[in-house]
Amino acid sequence: MATTRLLPTVPVARRMFELLEPICLVTYLAEECNEEMAALGHRTYWDGYFASRAAPLGRVPAQVVHAAFYNFANGEAARHIPSAWETIPPEASLAARERGSAASLRRILGQELAGSPSLVRAAELTCKSATSAPTEGRVMYAGMRTLKVPSDPVARLWHGATMLREHRSDGHIAALLGAGISGIEAHVLSALEQGIHPPQSFGRIHHLPKDQLTACMDGLRGRGLLDADDHFTDVGRATKQRIEALTDELAAAPYAALSPVELDELITTLEPITAALVAADSQ
Repeated sequence: MATTRLLPTVPVARRMFELLEPICLVTYLAEECNEEMAALGHRTYWDGYFASRAAPLGRVPAQVVHAAFYNFANGEAARHIPSAWETIPPEASLAARERGSAASLRRILGQELAGSPSLVRAAELTCKSATSAPTEGRVMYAGMRTLKVPSDPVARLWHGATMLREHRSDGHIAALLGAGISGIEAHVLSALEQGIHPPQSFGRIHHLPKDQLTACMDGLRGRGLLDADDHFTDVGRATKQRIEALTDELAAAPYAALSPVELDELITTLEPITAALVAADSQ
């Protein structure tokens, strides 16, 4: 019987996250996507981000985008939605995101790897898993599932990886809600896990009003998750670990569509692709 290339202690979903996340990161870190968005007329990075990522949901109000994205402060979505769609159709932003992301992948991977049969196979298996999971309770994933899967292998790989990223994100939000952790608090816990201290300096939250950050930190200390110096307590670290473990558990469903042989093949074909992207910091 074939066995997959996983250590016994590493969940399938965690290993796949490690392999797929660098593919998705080109959308947010590399220049091609930003250039495509600017060429459309988006004024800022965040205009393009909100317009393209929220587009699969349709022309929903900012309150819906805020709820679906979860980890932005009150009012941040409303600064971009629906204004980012008023002169640029959501479909145009979606197409620009795909073009820019695929162009970044081709540049970083180079023609030999981007045009290889192994990448074609990786794209095929990624999309097989990405189109197989139930959509109930998965708002962002369900939106992505309504989109046409690209025929170009590089774009197809990016699209499948992004579907799986949104599937995982939906599950992560469920895990955070179950633990009573808000979107802003989640950034604090993530910063500490990454070794960032003080956690308020983390790039995703450092710009927030001081009173909002103070209330967030006071709340985490009051619940015993952080100590007086804003480091994890044992309870806080255990809470973060439980959230991540449940996120992995909730992210596992798509990979059940693959046989053990296919999963092993997917991991094998993704490893050199991921290695190249990690070496370039996906930008």
